[in-house]
Amino acid sequence: GVPIFTFMNKLDRPARPPLELLDELERVLGIASCPINWPLGDGVDFKGVYDRETRAVHLFERTVGGKFRAPVNVRDIHDDTVRDALPPLVYARVCEELELLEVVGAPFSMDNIRKGQLTPVFFGSAMNNFGVQLMLDRFLDLAPPPAPRQVGEEILMPENPAFSGFVFKIQANMNPRHRDHVAFIRIVSGCFQRDMTATNTRTGAKMRLGNSQRLFAQERETVNEAWAGDVVGLVGNYGFQIGDTLSEDPKIRFDEMPRFAPECFAYLHNENTSKFKRFRDGLDQLLKEGVAQPFELPDAAVRIPLLGAVGPLQFDVLKYRLETEYNAEVRLEFAPWTLVRWLREKNPADKPKSKDPNPRPELAASYGTTLALDSAGQWVALFSDKVSCGYFETKNAEKFDISPYPF
Repeated sequence: GVPIFTFMNKLDRPARPPLELLDELERVLGIASCPINWPLGDGVDFKGVYDRETRAVHLFERTVGGKFRAPVNVRDIHDDTVRDALPPLVYARVCEELELLEVVGAPFSMDNIRKGQLTPVFFGSAMNNFGVQLMLDRFLDLAPPPAPRQVGEEILMPENPAFSGFVFKIQANMNPRHRDHVAFIRIVSGCFQRDMTATNTRTGAKMRLGNSQRLFAQERETVNEAWAGDVVGLVGNYGFQIGDTLSEDPKIRFDEMPRFAPECFAYLHNENTSKFKRFRDGLDQLLKEGVAQPFELPDAAVRIPLLGAVGPLQFDVLKYRLETEYNAEVRLEFAPWTLVRWLREKNPADKPKSKDPNPRPELAASYGTTLALDSAGQWVALFSDKVSCGYFETKNAEKFDISPYPF
C-alpha cells in the first residue's frame, strides 16, 4: 500500500464537527484514521491545535494573508491560558472529544501507516499557516525512507553511488508568464548535483541537468544537491516523457509508473482554424503530461484526435486547460467505446513478409471491433461493451496476445 497523509484544511472557517469529518474520511477511503492533532474550535473560535502525542496545545496568532508563518505558543490542554483562549462550550467539547478518541479511536501504528491501512490526520488552516509546519515536521518522521527498486532481475539500493531517478510528473505553465515546463524527478539512488550529465535511457541521449529547482506552493528555490528519496523539478523543455529514467548508468531503467486502461473515449475538435497552432501545441504538451492517451484510427477519413481517459473528468481538465492556458477553442465529441485491448502476434515470424513495418493484424473475428494505433504504434482493439470484447478475445486468443495494458 501507499502511505496516505490527511490534512483537514480551512478550520479558520465554520466547519463540520471533526468527528463527523473523520467518519466520512474512513467511509470514503476505506481505511482507519488516527488524528495526530485535534482542532481547538473552528471559524472565529479556531485558536490552534492540540498535539495528542506530546499533549501540548499550539496556540496561533493570525497573520495578514498568511504571508508569514504564524507565531506558536505551546501550552498544556489544562493550562489556564488555553482555558481562557477558548469559549467555555468549545473548551468543554474539545476535552470531551479528546477523551472519546482515547477510548474508541484507532491506535497509532507506524506499520499500518506504511501499509496504507491507517492515515494520520492533521488539522489546520493553510491560508493562515495554522498547523502546516506541524504536519510537515511529523511527515518527515512518519514517511517511509527511500526503498530499493527493481531494475530487471536486480535490486537497486538507495546507497548505490550512481545517480538514478525517474520522471513521475510533467507540468506546463506553472509560471504562465514564462510558459515554463517542469519535469519532476524522483531520485532513486546516488547524489544529484546541479549541472551534472545523465542519460535518458529511453532515448540514449545525454543531457545536462542544469535548471533544477525545489517547488513548494508558489515558492521556488534552486537545488544544488539532492539524494535518494528527494524530488527535484527540472525546468525547461528537455523532451521528457512520464516514466523516463535518468541515470549515470545507461543500463538502469525503471518501470515505476502504473498504467491504466482507458474507459472513456472522445474526439477533440479544433473549433477555430486560425488558432490551430495553439491547439496543436497545447494538446501535444498535455498529452506529454499524461492528461489523456492519444489513439489514431487508420481508416478514418478525417484525422481528428481520438483521446482515451479513465474517466470523463480528465477530458474536462484537458478542455479547460487548452482554453485557459493556450487560448484554443475546442469541442469534445464522446465516442461509443468503453474498452480497449492491446494486440501482439504470438508468432510474427510465421507471417509473410510485408513492406509495411507494422501491418494491420489479421483477425479471426472482428465483429463489433474497431482497430486503432496508440502513440507507440501498437495496434489496439476498441469495444463498446464487454460482450463484444469477450467474443473477440475467445476467437483471437490463439494467434494474439491480448492485454488491457500496453506490452
